[in-house]
Amino acid sequence: MKTIHDALMWRYATKQFDPTKKLPEETLNQILEAGCLSPSSFGLQPWKFVLVENPELRAQLRTVGYNQPQITDASHIIIIAYKNTLDEDYVDSYMKSTADVRGISIDDLATFKAAILGSVSGKSSEDIKKWNSRQVYIPLGIMLEAAALLEVDACPMEGFDSVKFDELLGLNDLGYSSVAMMALGYRSESDATALATKSRFSKEEIVLRK
Repeated sequence: MKTIHDALMWRYATKQFDPTKKLPEETLNQILEAGCLSPSSFGLQPWKFVLVENPELRAQLRTVGYNQPQITDASHIIIIAYKNTLDEDYVDSYMKSTADVRGISIDDLATFKAAILGSVSGKSSEDIKKWNSRQVYIPLGIMLEAAALLEVDACPMEGFDSVKFDELLGLNDLGYSSVAMMALGYRSESDATALATKSRFSKEEIVLRK
């Protein structure tokens, strides 16, 4: 795509994918990498991207995903889950990772760690879940844009039984909960919605200048 505008005008929530067309591994990895580079509060990245490749598992997910064809027909399906808690052990693992990447001592991050724990300790467990669940939409949006720039079709989706998804994917044991998913692939020639004119409110209606 020449510009971000071109890419976003081209993309749409693909309803029908061509099941015979698969994404090259390199292209898939670029989209996943974009998600991994997404910003998050304090940089904590309270999410997992579950790339479901097992055809039988995808079929099971479709049955509890209101039989949406994208779940099985798209080249790839990514379930996005948020972390249910933010404890000191998790913060410590983030501190260690940051120290390793930056070549500094963990002690150099003591003030940063204290700020994170101070913020987290002031939130209830329910507030933590809400906070984390909202953040996962940041990488979802970034991956959607990355896909469009690579001319890969995508569909963001929330229509599924998250409790059953979590059971099928083993997310309960990992301490994560599914909240959204994204289908990736290439549009089917029979997908009539691909020809529909994009409908959006104008910038003048959306942007408020004060």
